[in-house]
Amino acid sequence: MPIVKSDFKPAWWLHNPHLQTLWSTFFKQRPELDLNSDRLELVDGDFIDISSTKDIQQKPIVLILHGLEGTLESHYAKPLIKLLDENGYGVCFMHFRGCSGEINRLKRSYHSGDSADLQTVIEHIKTKYQQIPFAIIGFSLGGNVLLKWLGEQKQNASTTTAVAVSVPFKLRDAADRLEKSFSRVYQKHLINSCQTKYKQKDAKFNLDLVKDIESVKTFFEFDDKITAPLHGFKDADDYYTQSSSHQYLSAIEKPTLILHAEDDPFMWKSSPPTADEISVNISFELSKSGGHVGFISGKYPWAANYWADERILKWLSSNFN
Repeated sequence: MPIVKSDFKPAWWLHNPHLQTLWSTFFKQRPELDLNSDRLELVDGDFIDISSTKDIQQKPIVLILHGLEGTLESHYAKPLIKLLDENGYGVCFMHFRGCSGEINRLKRSYHSGDSADLQTVIEHIKTKYQQIPFAIIGFSLGGNVLLKWLGEQKQNASTTTAVAVSVPFKLRDAADRLEKSFSRVYQKHLINSCQTKYKQKDAKFNLDLVKDIESVKTFFEFDDKITAPLHGFKDADDYYTQSSSHQYLSAIEKPTLILHAEDDPFMWKSSPPTADEISVNISFELSKSGGHVGFISGKYPWAANYWADERILKWLSSNFN
């Protein structure tokens, strides 16, 4: 299928990518949810925490994957969980290692290509609930993990359908883009969070990978000095080469929706794949605007419309029936 023009129309009062990107962080309401908590013990001695809606049995299940340093408080998480729950879906939210509020037990953490942990969580959910159909939604880093997993598994991917939003298809591109202009604000915020976790890990394990973590100010430096050695990569370039989802897109065999904006400030305009680089099973909807996990429309700020949530719901309805 060709890459198609999205029908998303940005709000006139959010006219640039940074406003689209930041609006939800500050103004989108996070509903209070009563969720179950499930700790999955891993064979390597670590754990992954999963939050899920009540009465999940006998419902189609949707698994949500968050972005870099994301949590249940990420602006896209609770509103989407509530929307899906109200529309008859059982929802599970996977916290990547160390992202549920408790530092994980091993020196290693999570990374953009960690599809093995995703496979483990899927197997756990399938065993526990036995339901089909099954869908997975990934945002940003979580979307990259999801697309990589889909390409690796091909027809064996144990999901009915998938949705990926604002994916960093080429990780080196993302690292480069976040060093430029206003995007450095996002880099600083995320690097600060990564530095804090590194300090906690270093105090516990004496990692001694860098003498001064505060001097590590870019994603390339962090990935080269910390992410790569902790997760078995030679360096940042090796990590980016092996973990980028771009190379897996042509192998995806399950119906998959990708939502992306040309003005995403986490990537270059040239970062998304071309039509001849993606599988016929992918519906790639590209909009000129929308920012990074933004996609906000509506006539007035007090009546903002979160288009991506509605598009996801529509996609699930059409692919589950």
